[in-house]
Amino acid sequence: MPGAEKRRTDNFGRIDDRERRGRDEKVLVALSGGVDSSVAALLLKRRGYDVHTLTFWLWDYPNSPEYRGKENACCSLSTAEIVADQLGLPHYRVDLSSEFKSEVVNYTIEQYIQGVTPNPCARCNRVVRFELLREQAEEMGFPLIATGHYVRSVEQDDLKHLLKGIDENKDQSYFLYGLGQEELERAVFPVGDYNKEEIYNLAKEEDLVTAEVEESQDLCFVPEGDYRDFLEREASELMESGEIVDVEGNHLGEHGGLPFYTVGQRRGLGLQNNEALYVIDLDYENNRLVVGPEEELYSSGLIAADPNWVTGSPPAESDLEVKIRYRAPAVGATVEITGDRFRVSFDEPQKSITPGQIAAVYDGEELLGGGVIERAMN
Repeated sequence: MPGAEKRRTDNFGRIDDRERRGRDEKVLVALSGGVDSSVAALLLKRRGYDVHTLTFWLWDYPNSPEYRGKENACCSLSTAEIVADQLGLPHYRVDLSSEFKSEVVNYTIEQYIQGVTPNPCARCNRVVRFELLREQAEEMGFPLIATGHYVRSVEQDDLKHLLKGIDENKDQSYFLYGLGQEELERAVFPVGDYNKEEIYNLAKEEDLVTAEVEESQDLCFVPEGDYRDFLEREASELMESGEIVDVEGNHLGEHGGLPFYTVGQRRGLGLQNNEALYVIDLDYENNRLVVGPEEELYSSGLIAADPNWVTGSPPAESDLEVKIRYRAPAVGATVEITGDRFRVSFDEPQKSITPGQIAAVYDGEELLGGGVIERAMN
């Protein structure tokens, strides 16, 4: 595709030299079986790197999805092996099923049971994927690691900074709030300078099998797409029915278990009411589902716990932008650091602030870090 390799400029500073120059340096690419990681390996090979590929196999725990032997599917070891063969690259496999089940799948179930709506992808990137990829690279003697995430990395003042991807519709910086200097010192993100159409075109140019792989919109461990069915299967004995009440505490009906609901939900409440009602809160302590009109969903701010700052230090400025969910825009806010938490006060009230989701903090195009939403503030 003409111009596909053309580098773009941005207003932050120079692109990381490791991504721009392309040297005969060893890099270990996390190859998932999807088009993005496949093209990441392709781009690095074209730039002259000594590229090796690694697939983390996650699907050998009880009741795991059946990805074994599948071709033309993301998360498929077979597809990853085909891509590595097409590109003429060495390929390795490491079984992380136990770690993934413990740190991501079980964590997700536990959070839902506690009335919290977790973000498994952000959790996986923070505590499993990047940490173990870095450790594996060190053990195998690779100075660099690479993934197919739509983000960019730059170096400034001897620190690595993480920027949004060029494609606003595909930018994945939100999910990488948990990365730090230890990971970024080694990390390369080749696809962050491209949009999705360009990535598919590059895959087609090379006749990669992943050019025909449809992008999954579901959680990888819930391929059927309905997390409620997943919870019913994995933790039905922990589901407990309870009251549905309005914001004043008046009884309106019964719910089938708090994990089946999320803040902002309107459909599936099973209530006969003339006005539209939304889930306002999951009262875990009293096992009550609190519902109310849409205006009750708006909050002036939030408290986030377990913060991580990409450069290792909290932001010096307080007037920043914050995203409260992946598909939400980053909006103006004041961020105040309070020890092991931070407080966000929005310039304008925000809708459906959901405990368990990530509050990602930005300064323009730069991701500064973030934390897990603990509660909304009115």
